[in-house]
Amino acid sequence: MKGIVFSEFIEMVEETFSPEVADRIIEASELASGGAYTSVGTYDHAEILELVTHLSEESGVPVSDLVKAFGTHLANRFTKLYPGFFEGVSGAFEFLETIEGHVHVEVLKLYPDAELPSFETRRGSDNEMDMVYRSRRPFADLAEGLIAGCAEHFGDDISVSRIDSLEGNMHTSTFHLVKAA
Repeated sequence: MKGIVFSEFIEMVEETFSPEVADRIIEASELASGGAYTSVGTYDHAEILELVTHLSEESGVPVSDLVKAFGTHLANRFTKLYPGFFEGVSGAFEFLETIEGHVHVEVLKLYPDAELPSFETRRGSDNEMDMVYRSRRPFADLAEGLIAGCAEHFGDDISVSRIDSLEGNMHTSTFHLVKAA
């Protein structure tokens, strides 16, 4: 998993909770990296799972809620770090449809070793979309938070429901998105 995700997670913890909480969760975790992340480095995804577990213990907030909140934070940061991905896009559905064929293509140019999840989108109508997430990593909550952050960025009122499954070692989640008319 790319270091930018870890760096942004630590930044969110510092901003939302405190730098001291960030230090405590790093110290409580057994991290091969020692908790020192560079945005271009690659790290074991298990480290972020351990960090968020310790954050949950520290804060009393369920892991799922923390990961979704992080996804929303990350979406907000991506709009600032990579504004070109969002230019000329009219709404969340339109943007979500570009992830696989545009955003991930550009990410792989920057980080050829990145292991990205896959996203498949299907529109039922102008106000409904199904988005299928597949990954070897259990980060559907992160994807849900990213969807929420995307909707927030575009000012779209979108409700999300989700069905999760595990197919072999592949985590699959189908998100059903409905935009308020």
